[in-house]
Amino acid sequence: PILSFRQSSGHPSLLLLLDPLHHPSILLMGPLILLLLLTLRGAGAKQESQPNPPKWPESVTVFSPSDQPGDIQAKVDAAFKVNGGSTDPPENGQFSDQRFAFLFKPGEYSVDVPVGYYTQVLGLGQSPDDVVFTGDKGPHCEEANYFPGVGALDTFWRSAENFKTTSSHTWWNGATGMLWAVSQASPLRRIHVTNNLLLFQYIPGWDYAGFSSGGFAADIQVDGATQSGSQQQWFTRNSRLGGPWTDANWNMVFVGVEGAPATHCGRDVNAKIATEVAKQAVTAVQGGPITTVDTTPLVAEKPFISVDNNGLFTLNIPGLRANTTGTSWGSGEYFAAIDDKVVDFSMVYVTQPSDTAAVINKHLDMGLHVVLSPAIYNLSEPLRLNHEGQVLLGLGIATLVASKGNPCVLVGDVDGIRVAGILLQAGPEPTPTLLQWGVSGNYPGDEGNPGFMHDVFARVGGPDYQDVQTELMVDVRSGNVIGDNLWLWRADHSVRGKVYNMTNPCSTGLNVTGNDVTFYGLAVEHTLKDLVVWSGERGRCFFYQSEFPYDVDASYGEKYVSYRVSDSVEDHDAWGVGAYHYFRDHAVTVKSGFSVPESLVPRFRAPMTVFLSGQGTVSHIINENGDSTFSTTNQLAYFCPSIDGRNFA
Repeated sequence: PILSFRQSSGHPSLLLLLDPLHHPSILLMGPLILLLLLTLRGAGAKQESQPNPPKWPESVTVFSPSDQPGDIQAKVDAAFKVNGGSTDPPENGQFSDQRFAFLFKPGEYSVDVPVGYYTQVLGLGQSPDDVVFTGDKGPHCEEANYFPGVGALDTFWRSAENFKTTSSHTWWNGATGMLWAVSQASPLRRIHVTNNLLLFQYIPGWDYAGFSSGGFAADIQVDGATQSGSQQQWFTRNSRLGGPWTDANWNMVFVGVEGAPATHCGRDVNAKIATEVAKQAVTAVQGGPITTVDTTPLVAEKPFISVDNNGLFTLNIPGLRANTTGTSWGSGEYFAAIDDKVVDFSMVYVTQPSDTAAVINKHLDMGLHVVLSPAIYNLSEPLRLNHEGQVLLGLGIATLVASKGNPCVLVGDVDGIRVAGILLQAGPEPTPTLLQWGVSGNYPGDEGNPGFMHDVFARVGGPDYQDVQTELMVDVRSGNVIGDNLWLWRADHSVRGKVYNMTNPCSTGLNVTGNDVTFYGLAVEHTLKDLVVWSGERGRCFFYQSEFPYDVDASYGEKYVSYRVSDSVEDHDAWGVGAYHYFRDHAVTVKSGFSVPESLVPRFRAPMTVFLSGQGTVSHIINENGDSTFSTTNQLAYFCPSIDGRNFA
């Protein structure tokens, strides 16, 4: 042979084996060989070693225990002044263009960290117990509006991960511990709370607690009680609850959680309404809507960053775990799975806020993992992930804008991709989808190496002074993909005020055609056709929260539902799923919240509908089963066929 290949560091190199002195004809082939060499070099970009520690931009701050507490406090307070605050004005920073990530090296910190919009607080230990906040409040999130009729309903886009807090602050009478009063897109992950965890807020002097519409927690341990209070719904996965979970309003779902309350479909007539008892002491859940699944079938935790004693950073990619209960960590150390991966940051490209799609794709093409620094990235082409096991991890709610009618992220027909910690945003031009998973549409994926979406959020409208659009938000075409906390939102309000007349159109939030796709924690709101369309086989959804659009006319009710499983599907399961309605502008009657093949109705556990306000009606819960919701006196309906064939409300 004239040419041969040598494999080196995952990249082929070309070797010339023949000596031109003995084979003079080889000289005539020089131009052809040069062309071949250039072609091969372009087909597989050579990896470039990255600096470790990385070059963090100004939107990332790394703290050390040796830093003065006053300096740390000043830094986090300055960010909160930009992107936080509940008064003057309320919801300050909701559509800000600023992004912040605060990273804390292992050690103790006697500071309080208020977490506002587009802000992330991360510990850099291998275990949550490696980074300990001893401040009175520690990392915390207050509701973004102190008026209780709004409360935390718009408290979005923030996160706290990988630390321990000993917070003992008294927020109101009888309520002490870590406060995390949020709604969607505000996850807690890998947290150890030594006191109580408060998921809502009561402001003394009001007759009721602030409303809240969360929420997601995974891989957390709470030593005390967890008070969900006014939370309409909440999803908790693979966690450990040392004390009671108190209160349950509409839909509380637990999967693989030690200490979770027992399943109870529907809400008994005498069940507590949490907002009415916010000022009272902690009491246990009684007769509330609870869906508990003992074990998590298959999951991997979200990738996270750690740092060693020499200041070198590592990207940790947790491996798969099957049929699990409780956290992935315990007793102060991380429990490694067989296929956990630890990647030195020399193999990780950290973006700069000025990076274009071309710059980021250059590094993705090399096979590097990419950490997106906190920023807004206007993308003229999608970020392409085509290397098996590649990670795209956003910090500080990194925001990707589809500025030229292109998807923000395009995952190829490859296995083991992890996309995490990003906010996808529609642009002004017609766009097929904001995230496309799979190219060919028939890639089966690998059950032993599935792809993951962790904390992936999308919005159509909100911060824009111009109209924006997309047909879909997330399109899953490949098989064996797992979603782990998604909120897909067509905005009902924006910087221009309330949204009317189907402005900022988006047909469907989630479209699934791949087989063996699972979602843990899914929320979709306000799209203009079916909110979810699922055509793949063997789909599973653990927790679903949705709102029909506010601004459609009566014709909407004749065609669309919240969650549709295609007629051809034979195998699908769902647990704790809800469709809410507030038809603000017109009287709309929707036939059913959920439309599924009749044989699959029993596979939907505790489906429910909620009347929020407005002029509309949902006639049935699932197909022609279940009562209607249409007023404050007929607000909730649950379909619980396993309980004496009755519907509970």
